[in-house]
Amino acid sequence: MSEQSRRGHKPAKPYRRPKKDPVRILAFEALRAVDERDAYANLVLPPLLRKAREKDDFDARDAALATELVYGTLRRQGTYDAVIAACVDRPLREVDPPVLDVLSLGAHQLLGTRIPTHAAVSATVELARVVLGDGRAKFVNAVLRKIAQNDLDGWIEKVAPPYDEDPEDHLAVVHSHPRWVVSALWDSLGGGRAGIEELLAADNERPRVTLVARPGRATSEELLREEAAEAGRWSPYAVRLAEGGEPGAVEAVREGRAGVQDEGSQLVALALANAPLEGPDTKWLDGCAGPGGKAALLGALAAERGAMLLASEKQPHRAGLVAKALAGNPGPYQVIAADGTRPPWRPGSFDRVLVDVPCTGLGALRRRPEARWRRRPEDLDNFAPLQRALLRTALDSVRVGGVVGYATCSPHLAETRVVVADVLKQYPDAELVDARPLLPGVPALGDGPDIQLWPHVHGTDAMYLALIRRTAG
Repeated sequence: MSEQSRRGHKPAKPYRRPKKDPVRILAFEALRAVDERDAYANLVLPPLLRKAREKDDFDARDAALATELVYGTLRRQGTYDAVIAACVDRPLREVDPPVLDVLSLGAHQLLGTRIPTHAAVSATVELARVVLGDGRAKFVNAVLRKIAQNDLDGWIEKVAPPYDEDPEDHLAVVHSHPRWVVSALWDSLGGGRAGIEELLAADNERPRVTLVARPGRATSEELLREEAAEAGRWSPYAVRLAEGGEPGAVEAVREGRAGVQDEGSQLVALALANAPLEGPDTKWLDGCAGPGGKAALLGALAAERGAMLLASEKQPHRAGLVAKALAGNPGPYQVIAADGTRPPWRPGSFDRVLVDVPCTGLGALRRRPEARWRRRPEDLDNFAPLQRALLRTALDSVRVGGVVGYATCSPHLAETRVVVADVLKQYPDAELVDARPLLPGVPALGDGPDIQLWPHVHGTDAMYLALIRRTAG
């Protein structure tokens, strides 16, 4: 008998190496990139998945789980932060970010998936041992066991203020949006609880990949041959891939004859292209063309009419993306790197002009869930001068009788109607065109004459479009 046993002490347990779970390690790496480098998950995740698939032990089911863990954790971050805060003895800002990422991954598995409780806890603790070390893994284990004591509804009842007492904060916690975003979206909708609840819920649903068949180069019928693909609801060029569909596997996408493009963006291009003109229709301008999706569709539509497209983008690397998107366009086009507020072209040079201006991106939170946590109210003030300057340049660039399309991927009134109204005060020779008839069959476009699309109504990003015609020189 050993000396340790004679004294009544239990033998020390042999050290066990933590089990490496490639799926959860990949999800953790993606979350760290989003946090540390301000990366976007939709850009970080695909290369990580491609690298993992090269290994024999990482299959399609693993890729699907990793994707769900990353996007689900980011979408519900605000809700999970409130739950975690109720389970730790310090402010969240004092919890190391890597530890918080592991806790959030665990919270999502416990509260947002069907993974059994014991499996969610044990797998997350093992992840903590691998990426954080045994000491902090014990802290993770203790917190997750507290979280596991309630389901999501139970936690929301505990951590969200009652709707009647503070409706905006209630919705912010329940639907995982910053309070100021909830307030702004509610104003844009015009009030009412049902609409804002539906919109916020739609922001937390992962959209299917939508493709665009570029006219003259591909057809929607060709894209519909993909397994479980469906026609878009509104655009004749839109096709939705099956859930989890990989656009890179589609031949037309690889060849540049089709591309990935939300149906809302397609509708903006179609409305501008269909707007009635007075006089010739031979010169089109995309004044904020990067990264090139709308330019590629406009270029193809222009080619069908024998018109030429000039695609201008300020950043040279983004101008390169535009050139790639337009390569092979069946009609004449040109891509330039130029500042849209100080254009190299002469005033009145174009018949149709699109400016899809830089904005907060609050209309695309389905696709970029982390953007909601990065934006601040003061960002509106930073974008405002540029948005107005680009619209003024667009109005100067179109000829009398021509049409300008002002578009944003944000429904925030300060980026949409307020900008248009302010600029039009300086242009008595310009008038709004009713854009709604240009999208036949698309319902609930608003009171007009501008258009506002919504995720919960149209299944698109929340794109805004105002069409403006120059009426005199």
